[in-house]
Amino acid sequence: MKFHTTASTVGFCAMALWGIAPPALAQSASPDPVQVAAGPQAGVSVAPEEPPASALTANVTLTSQYVSRGWRQTWGQPALQGGFDYAHPSGFFAGTWMSSVSNRFIENGTVEWDLYAGYGGTVGDVGYGVTAYYYVYPGAKMAFADVRYDYGEIVPSISYKFLTVKYWLTYTRDYFGFNDETLGTTARTGDRHSRGSGYLDVNTNFDLGAGYGLLLHYGQQNVRGFSFANWRDAKVAVSKSFDGGWTASLAYTKAWDKHDLFKRFTTGAVDSSGQLDTSNPLKGTVLVSLTRTF
Repeated sequence: MKFHTTASTVGFCAMALWGIAPPALAQSASPDPVQVAAGPQAGVSVAPEEPPASALTANVTLTSQYVSRGWRQTWGQPALQGGFDYAHPSGFFAGTWMSSVSNRFIENGTVEWDLYAGYGGTVGDVGYGVTAYYYVYPGAKMAFADVRYDYGEIVPSISYKFLTVKYWLTYTRDYFGFNDETLGTTARTGDRHSRGSGYLDVNTNFDLGAGYGLLLHYGQQNVRGFSFANWRDAKVAVSKSFDGGWTASLAYTKAWDKHDLFKRFTTGAVDSSGQLDTSNPLKGTVLVSLTRTF
C-alpha cells in the first residue's frame, strides 16, 4: 500500500510528495468468498480446508477499483488482476499475484507484484497458518527521497468456523517507503524505520446458501515510528458463486485516519490544468468485481 497527502507542516509537506498505502493486504493469499484475488487483501483464507482438485490453480479478476485495507490504489479507475497458486496436500502453498495500480497513487508505478509462500492446516474447526509476503512495485520510486516502495510482511493466522484473525507484520526495514528519508531532512532521527509495523485483520465470512457469501471486515494499521500515519478500515461485501469457476462481488469499503492526513493525497503529479492532482484514497467506495478461477 502507499499514500501521499498535502499538508502545512514541514514533515507533512515532505510526505505530500510521498506515497504510502496499505498493501494490498495489501490483502492476500488464496481467494476469499467475496473479493477473489490473491495479494495483500483482507478477508482471505490462509489455506483451503480441503485440497483442490489440482495442485496448481489460476485466477483473473476485473474490478471497478483496486481497494486494499481501505485504500483506493487505482485512483478511482478499474483494475485488472490475476495470479497463480500452488497447494500441496501437506499444507504448504506458494503463489504470485499482480494488479494494475495508478501512478497517481504510486509514483512511477503501474503494477503491484506479490510473491508469497506459507503453510496452513486445521484441527477440527480451528484453522492455523503462516504466510510470508514480498511486494514489488517495478520502477516505482519516491523521487524526492530516492526511496522504493517494495517491502515484506509475515502473516500468522488463526480461524474458528466463520471467524478469521490475521496479523500482517512488516519484517523489512521499511513499510511502503516509511523511513527517515521520506520525512525530509528537518525531521530525520538518523535511525527511524518502520520494521515491526503491523496490520490487525479481523474477518467474518458467512455462507448464506445458494452460492451467496457475506464478508464483514475490520482492520487497523499501526506504522512503527510514524504513529500519525495510522489508520483503520472496514468493509462489508456480498459475493455470488456461479458454475464454471465464476464469482461476482459487491462491496463497500471505508478507511479513517486520526488527523485527516490523507484527505488531499498526491504524488506530486499534476492534472491537465497544471494543478496538483489530489484525491482522498480513504473515502467510502462501492466496488464490483468479477473473478474466474481455473
